[in-house]
Amino acid sequence: MKNNRHPANGKKPITIFGPDFPFAFDDWIEHPAGLGSIPTENLGKEVAIVGAGIAGLVAAYELMKLGLKPVVYEASKMGGRLRSQQFEGAEGIIAELGGMRFPVSSTAFYHYVDKLGLESKPFPNPLTAASGSTVIDLEGSTHYAQKLSDLPALFQEVADAWADALEAGSQFADIQQAIRDRDVPRLKALWNKLVPLWDDRTFYDFVATSEAFAKLSFYHREVFGQVGFGTGGWDSDFPNSMLEIFRVVMTNCDDHQHLIVGGVGQVPIGIWRHTPERCVHWPEGTSLSTLHRGAPRTGVKGISRAANGQFAVTDNLGDVRHYDAVLATCQSWLLTTQIECEESLFSQKMWMALDRTRYMQSSKTFVMVDRPFWKDKDPETGRDLMSMTLTDRLTRGTYLFDNGTYSNGVEKPGVICLSYSWMSDALKMLPHPVEKRVSLALGSLKKIYPKVDIAARIIGDPITVSWESDPHFLGAFKGALPGHYRYNQRMYAHFMQKEMPDEQRGIFIAGDDVSWTPAWVEGAVQTSLNAVWGIMTHFGGKTHAENPGPGDVFHEIGPIVLPE
Repeated sequence: MKNNRHPANGKKPITIFGPDFPFAFDDWIEHPAGLGSIPTENLGKEVAIVGAGIAGLVAAYELMKLGLKPVVYEASKMGGRLRSQQFEGAEGIIAELGGMRFPVSSTAFYHYVDKLGLESKPFPNPLTAASGSTVIDLEGSTHYAQKLSDLPALFQEVADAWADALEAGSQFADIQQAIRDRDVPRLKALWNKLVPLWDDRTFYDFVATSEAFAKLSFYHREVFGQVGFGTGGWDSDFPNSMLEIFRVVMTNCDDHQHLIVGGVGQVPIGIWRHTPERCVHWPEGTSLSTLHRGAPRTGVKGISRAANGQFAVTDNLGDVRHYDAVLATCQSWLLTTQIECEESLFSQKMWMALDRTRYMQSSKTFVMVDRPFWKDKDPETGRDLMSMTLTDRLTRGTYLFDNGTYSNGVEKPGVICLSYSWMSDALKMLPHPVEKRVSLALGSLKKIYPKVDIAARIIGDPITVSWESDPHFLGAFKGALPGHYRYNQRMYAHFMQKEMPDEQRGIFIAGDDVSWTPAWVEGAVQTSLNAVWGIMTHFGGKTHAENPGPGDVFHEIGPIVLPE
């Protein structure tokens, strides 16, 4: 793969290839034949794109290349939850308020990263070389480590139990090999057995009933929940369907993660401004930005079916425009809370799925410091002054970002994500202003690092976010509960519209909450590409014979349908 993201160990890489729908999205978008073609009489026709996050902009970009005219609406900030906020006065020093770590298995996403010429580097996750050192603080005991073997034996026991539980409960190694080989029949056979077994059961149920953990103490399960492995603690996900966790670990979403140097917000904005190498219908030099004269339209407040059969899209200023197709990439709840969406546009079963989507809370608080002081050594212990920190305290996860040096060799300011938390831990921060959040986080960290005065190092104003309090999001990302497989299958398969009644055709949905991998950008990109195929087909277009699209093979390899 590009950018040397995959280790040169001779093995085929793990990618987000299925397991529910093992279609090679990366191959489809990189094929020299292109995604397909639109009949000449439909070139230039407009498609409304609701939301300028990564799903909306990828779809808009690819539809523009096909010769349609995407019209992008955005109620808040471009980029959606790929939001990099710059610290005031410090050029290039940013806080990643949404997505910040991107597994190298996200090959369709990295197709656009590479197209834009952006650089990625390993994310400073716990117990990785990129973090340098990790501190685990549980029940008042603090452990310093550079690798797993530096920790007490209990932590290795927990890691081994997790690996053993996965293998015993899911034929984990076989599924990963099928993903490496892109062996669709084998992967489908293995995965489709797991769906009915685990749709109704939680992640915690899987851990607690596994033979590997049953041999150990409750404390081992507690440590796994608080600390976990890879990206940190797993307990926020304990109520989720185990299928969701299988997908994350089977496709290495929790492993080999990179950050985008300079901020991931460059990706959606880059797609907006990028001039494609080839573009049907539009003159040379066309980009989404030039097509929109520099800016998207304001947010949408209404979608209905007009008397002429088209979709009437009403924006926040009351302007009404008509379209032959609409793609909604906003969080699904917004179709009932922010947008007056005509009920007949979706079936009642689809409305059930859209409204039952369950969003998880997430809070982050960042500060900028004068320099990456944590790399200094404690003269007494020889250890880093501060480390990537996992704890059962209020902060939960603390991450340290070194931004390198200026051209004169002087260190740039560092950034500390003081606290990254989910669910109940995020709700503890929700009522508080940013100053109180910083104070609470510093108070927790002082108990772990009594000799380090973080406050004295802070420059500029702190930055914080609680996604659940934003009316344009109402949560950070989906977390499917037991019994939600059927809802997810309906949403994911919605782009296949041939059998739908006429009144429901022509409106499409995409985003990570429509995907099987919520919270991961690859899910947003893949569902966006599904929608591109659906919209192309809606306009009478088709794929090239040598490069079939997701809808062409959906009936053969699509997600299993459980009985209602």
